[in-house]
Amino acid sequence: MLSLISFMALALALGFKHSYDSDHLIAVSNILRKADSLKSSARAGLSWALGHMLTATIVTTALFIFKESFLGNVLPHFEKIAGLMLIALGILSLRDFFSFHSHTHSHGSVVHSHPHIHIKKHQAKEHSHIHMFGIGIVHGFAGNDELLMLFAASLAFTSLAGLIAALGFFSLGVVLGMVLFAIIFSYPMVKLQSDNIYKLVSLGTGSIGMVYGALMLLAIV
Repeated sequence: MLSLISFMALALALGFKHSYDSDHLIAVSNILRKADSLKSSARAGLSWALGHMLTATIVTTALFIFKESFLGNVLPHFEKIAGLMLIALGILSLRDFFSFHSHTHSHGSVVHSHPHIHIKKHQAKEHSHIHMFGIGIVHGFAGNDELLMLFAASLAFTSLAGLIAALGFFSLGVVLGMVLFAIIFSYPMVKLQSDNIYKLVSLGTGSIGMVYGALMLLAIV
């Protein structure tokens, strides 16, 4: 019984750690920058975790049944897909960064021009959860070091049911980790509601997403 509890605790810890993989945080940040409330941000993080849980279950079950007979050749391709996804998300963020125009204000004989970006976060609120679910699906196939560790540790169990139970704790760890990150990341933007902060965050997440995505394609990270 003690060994089973320890194994489930390991699964929970590995899931929490897995949620903070660099490519996960970068991809999710590119969507979370549009969150207009902490509740919406938490729901978006949960959507990502549910998508990840779906494909992680598929991968784990396939590992148990087929013992990596074909997964060793298939899964590396999803790293490339995840890299392309990061680049695409980065481009969208940078597009928002550059999508601003100048408002001209006249004060007597003096004319001031101020750059202004229109934040259309409310228009993308519902779509963000769908996007996060899709991103989670891709990440469930790509970058599964912790999941492979969990599978290796589960070899002491003879049944698929024991592995699925551990996967449930792993997924719970992923949910807790990502929802926590989503709330912390979105808090400043939700509270301040600043165009300038939104613009800077779009520049940061977009640039990092494109660079890290390219590094993934080159198999450098």
